[in-house]
Amino acid sequence: MKEINLSAYGKRNLIPAPVSRMLGQFAHDFRDGIDINLGIGYVNEETIPADFIVQALEEVVKKDSPYRQPLNYGSPQGSPQLISALRSYYLEKEVGGVNEDVMDAREIVIGSNGATSLLEAFSDLMEKGIVITAEPLYYIYTEFLERKGFTILTVPEDKDGMIPEKLEALLNRPDLDPEDISYAYVITVNNPSGSILTNSRRKEIVRLFTEFSKRRNRPLPVIFDKAYEDLVHNREQEKPLSGMLYDELGIIYEIGTLSKVIAPALRMGYMIAPPGDLLNSIIQKISDTGFSAPLINQEVASWLLDNRLEEQLAFVNEGYRKKAALLRPAIEEKLGPWLEECIGGSAGFYFYLSFKEIKTGEDSPFFKYLNRITGEAGVDRIEGRMGPRVIYIPGDFCVHPQGELREKGSRSLRLSYGYESTENFLKSLDLMAQAVQWVKECDD
Repeated sequence: MKEINLSAYGKRNLIPAPVSRMLGQFAHDFRDGIDINLGIGYVNEETIPADFIVQALEEVVKKDSPYRQPLNYGSPQGSPQLISALRSYYLEKEVGGVNEDVMDAREIVIGSNGATSLLEAFSDLMEKGIVITAEPLYYIYTEFLERKGFTILTVPEDKDGMIPEKLEALLNRPDLDPEDISYAYVITVNNPSGSILTNSRRKEIVRLFTEFSKRRNRPLPVIFDKAYEDLVHNREQEKPLSGMLYDELGIIYEIGTLSKVIAPALRMGYMIAPPGDLLNSIIQKISDTGFSAPLINQEVASWLLDNRLEEQLAFVNEGYRKKAALLRPAIEEKLGPWLEECIGGSAGFYFYLSFKEIKTGEDSPFFKYLNRITGEAGVDRIEGRMGPRVIYIPGDFCVHPQGELREKGSRSLRLSYGYESTENFLKSLDLMAQAVQWVKECDD
């Protein structure tokens, strides 16, 4: 009998993404209290306001609640209460420096399943072509885009985000047909690196895409993904300004989420977008998926925005700030002699390390040491059992094979300090230092 007739995308899905494969293998025999997972991008459990979520649920479902029919179907654009709460949050807290003029010129739409569903909608609604993004890149989304048939072109970043001069050079490449570019994807606090896009660079990036749109006589949609922007916890960091402030053509689509500051399981992602065909298509796409996110989740999120967000933001950011402040000096102390660069620790919950010489990929001795698969009994087993393992995201996953940073990526890795305890993170640094020493001894 013949095989099931899968689409091209379906056939590509038969091969697991590298990160999914690696994390899946590790999770299969993960040992609590022994192994340390710094690769997982989960938020810290202690930041999730479980009691207030319960309170919000009770308020939403009680009789005579202002939240209309919270256990029924919602509308494609999203709950009016949640949309209103998000608008009020932006204006009252001056999020991104936006004002009523900026918000009045745009609409808010709630994704069907978090911010990821809105990113996925772009891949369905835009013509297949080139997507421009920063490097190190958000490997989960870019790998998905390539399976969908898009081509990725990367612009190198540094500690201040995407480099405008590199973007300008790419947009002016003589071999690049402007019509081949589908859209651009810019993360304001990058995953994996944790770099924060400076306000001056945001303005310049919007200017470059605006000029490019004018030159090709067609708007180029630019996604500004601010998933981690509410978690800028370094008190000395400048307050981020929204790319919408500089948007004269209506090309900026700002995507945010409540996953990082409230709870991922609520699956609350939203987009602030200019009106037009693309927004209308996205709303219909949400309807096709299932009438937007579960209405009960939207109304719970709405209540939390109206009643608890300020305190929640302060609590979450203070926790991550203190944790990062403890861990960065430890990284420098334990790994500093071998490091070329350490980025992150000012927003979100990632550090991105680049070694001077040590390779970090799945085939590297460093990786094999930390996963206890060297083949040497004295390394892989301690006191008769497999030694403690540390998982991280190798930099190979975070750079494009044709990108400028591919060599540096082979010496880099992402560490999450969100999920594991400070104690476990510090233990992992000791194990990494041991791995480096072992690699050096092997080389000698």
